[in-house]
Amino acid sequence: MKIIDLSKPIQYNKSDPWFMRVKIKHKPHKKAKWLIRALGLPFKLFPKGFDGWADDTIQKMGVHATTHIDAPWHYSPTTNGIKSKTIDEIPLEWCYGDGIVIDMKHKEDFDPITVQDIESFLSTHNLAIKKDMIVLIKTGRDKYNGDKDFHKKGTGMSPEATHWLIDQGIKVMGIDSWGWDIPLPHMIKKAKETKNPELFWEAHLVGQQKEYCHMEQLVNLDALPYTGFKVSAFPLKIVGASAGPSRVVAILN
Repeated sequence: MKIIDLSKPIQYNKSDPWFMRVKIKHKPHKKAKWLIRALGLPFKLFPKGFDGWADDTIQKMGVHATTHIDAPWHYSPTTNGIKSKTIDEIPLEWCYGDGIVIDMKHKEDFDPITVQDIESFLSTHNLAIKKDMIVLIKTGRDKYNGDKDFHKKGTGMSPEATHWLIDQGIKVMGIDSWGWDIPLPHMIKKAKETKNPELFWEAHLVGQQKEYCHMEQLVNLDALPYTGFKVSAFPLKIVGASAGPSRVVAILN
């Protein structure tokens, strides 16, 4: 068995955009030594070689700041008229299953991925999407993860392609770009230029009508075959949250 990590490291990076930065305080062993003493255990009764325990505190980290799964609640308070699920409410069965990689590295920045793009890839490689698979969209933009302009680069999913995947029985899908849509700054620019209120966040907003989850900021998709592996993508169980940071891995036998 081989396990491939598809999650980015969680650490402070000054080059991350401000809204993605995390801050973690690492507490050394000897700091806890004094806490244990204050709790009543004399130093002379400390086990030999024991300097206290290490501890760490996440002081700042948005649930969307690193590799994560978005819950239906992120897209809209309701899905097809029913209250949307928060991340602690999504079925765990959605988060483990056969994986398939859809290679879209050839797509230019700001050129959305279409149904035809996906169908052409599947046909060329004699592949098929089956119900309950976890679909991974490979754009190659994870190479920019950690750069200050990461969120400004890349392709993204069209709403039609998102609808199509859901209609194939897919509940969880993911991408190695910053977001599921084409880059946010580009969407804002185009919406203002065209004065079209339907352009902004259009792939995410498929979730207003159909229930699904997607993952963002995946890494290492180049290390995977197109099929023949399982994906495990369990999010942190944060009650009422719109997303959950996740240790996403691929498991190859």
